[in-house]
Amino acid sequence: MAAATEKKFAQRLRELRRQKGLSQSELGKLAELHYTHIGRFERGTSRPGSDTLKRLADVLDVTSDYLLEGAETDAAKARFEDRELLRQFQAVEQLPEEDKEVIKKLLDAFLTKKQLQALAR
Repeated sequence: MAAATEKKFAQRLRELRRQKGLSQSELGKLAELHYTHIGRFERGTSRPGSDTLKRLADVLDVTSDYLLEGAETDAAKARFEDRELLRQFQAVEQLPEEDKEVIKKLLDAFLTKKQLQALAR
């Protein structure tokens, strides 16, 4: 990691940990790391390996890319709470445009039905 990337990684890690209301010790336990490693990562004096990065990302409900790069699109993924639904949407993105249109219409029809049911109550 370049120095600027390490600094931003450290900031993002600290920010996400705090947003989750976790102490360094709690994050360490959840990610199966000693809390001193978390402190080193947050100070930018150490960097995680790929396995450690993945564990941190999983605990913090973000992608490894978001932790490293903080990309705008990954920021939205970071806030997406239903991981299975996110995975499904990502799979849909890979489909041909024609199939995507069918799924959009099905989703619109379902949401419209739910809205009408809510109004009828």
